[in-house]
Parts: sequence; structure tokens; C-alpha cells
Amino acid sequence: MRLPNTSDSGTGGVPLSVDFDSPEDYFLFVFQVFFATTAVCTAGTVVIGILSTRALRLQNRFVFMLNTSISDTLVGLSVYYLGLFDVYEGYPPRNGTHNVLPSLLGVNVLTFLFAQFDRYFAVCHPFVYSRFITRHFVIGVNIYCWIYNAAHLLARNVLPVAKSWHLYVVSILLLQAVVLTKVIMNIKLYVVARVQLKRDPPGEERDSKRESLRIIIFVVVIFLVLWSPSFVNISIRFVKPAAGLLFRNEATNVFAVMARFSAVCTPAVYLWGSPALREATVRNLWGRLCPGCRRSGLLSGSRR
Repeated sequence: MRLPNTSDSGTGGVPLSVDFDSPEDYFLFVFQVFFATTAVCTAGTVVIGILSTRALRLQNRFVFMLNTSISDTLVGLSVYYLGLFDVYEGYPPRNGTHNVLPSLLGVNVLTFLFAQFDRYFAVCHPFVYSRFITRHFVIGVNIYCWIYNAAHLLARNVLPVAKSWHLYVVSILLLQAVVLTKVIMNIKLYVVARVQLKRDPPGEERDSKRESLRIIIFVVVIFLVLWSPSFVNISIRFVKPAAGLLFRNEATNVFAVMARFSAVCTPAVYLWGSPALREATVRNLWGRLCPGCRRSGLLSGSRR
């Protein structure tokens, strides 16, 4: 495994992420292009489907889906730079973005946590939920996820190196607490889905609750599985720098690629788990771009 390369291409521009001197380089470059395009198309589909359907925009769970899908779309767009060019966001950085692009995943970390609490109170405490958890409150929570992420990023880039390092240490500790909370909440939601929903009478409301719980459980599990290797490697390098893995650039950083791959998996789970969202995307996007989608019966079975 090659260490970060600080050499410049000599052309005055940012060099590409690979040298194209082996078949693996060609495969990696094509993969990054395919990965970025897939993330943008999949997440962008969810964004358009929700924004263009008033019935979905009025539901709190779809507001959380919209927030993460906007972030995932931006993550996909960021791969066109992080994955195709020689970028290293570590220390010392090389052609970096001051961690602006990698930090987009931080929005999803907070959004998933708030979405877990949202689904728990919606199912277990419906009367309290309907009274206090309004749509405007949920929108404010999602905006807070962006503000907190931007404020933390700004502080790390503006503060002196010593204070920035202290802030980084605190963020690692807080992130560990958030991850632990997400795991506990996922177990709690699974128990709720298995036990409490059986007590509710059959009907559309129970089906909607089961659908929302299933989606958030799957999404969080996939996100943790894909993101945990990068988090573990960062934690190891934080405690003992010589013990962690060091990569040439962001394109060859397997752990970072895995973490960004959640930008494809998360919106895909949304489309898989929500017939209403699938119908909205086909009706308002793909049905117009490809009229044959409607005639092929793609919408069959999607209505509840």
C-alpha cells in the first residue's frame, strides 16, 4: 500500500487519482465515475420524488429521508473530485477541500439519530408525538444538522492548530457516544417493530408504522456497517498513528469509499421500502423521462 504522494504533476493543475500504469488503475477510475453517477441518480431520484409530491412532504419521516438524500446527492457529486483527482484530506493535506466534502456524511450521522427518535416516539407515544412533534419542528431539526456540521467544520478550519486538535478530540468522543446511541436505538426500534406493532389493529396506520420502522432500521444498520471501518481506522490512528492504515489518496482509501457508498445504499433502501415513494418517483420523474415505465406495469402493487 502506497503512502500519500506529495508530488505534483507539473502541469499546474490537480493530477488524477491514478497513474494509469496498470489495469487496476483503469478499473478504479471507471469505478469512481460509475459510483458517483449512481449515487447522484439514486439519491437525486428520492429528492425529486419527495419534493414533487405534497403528500410525502407533509409526513415527518419523508422530511428526514429528504434531508439525507440531499446530503447523499452532494456526496455523489463530491466523488467526481475526491475519487477522480489526487486528493488527500489528512495531514498534511494535498489538493484538499479543508474537509468540506468528506464532512457531508456528518449530516447523515445526526439525521439518522434524530430519525430514530422520531420513529420511536411516533410509534410508542403517538399522542405526545402528534401534539409536540410538528412538521416545522422536524424541519428545524434537519436544518440544525446542517448548521451544526457547518459550524463544527468552520471552527476546525479557523481555530489555531492546538485548539482545533482539542475540538477534533471532543468530536471523536461525541461521535463514539452517537454511534453507541444509534445501536441502542436500533435495537429498541427492532423490539418495538416485533412486539408493540402486533398489538395495534390491522390497517393502513399499522402498515405505515411498520414500513417506517423497517426502513430506518435497515438504513442505520447499513450505514453503521459501511461507515464503522473508517471510524475504527480513524480512532486507531488517533490513539496510535503508526498502527492505523494510511492510503495514497481519497480514491484509494477503501474505508472512505465504503463510507461514501452509503450514499447509494440509503436512497436505494428508501425506494425499496416505500411503495408510495416509488410511485412518486415513477410518476413525477422516470415516468416522464421514460413513458414505457408506466406501460410496463412498474407501478403495479405500489399503491396501498
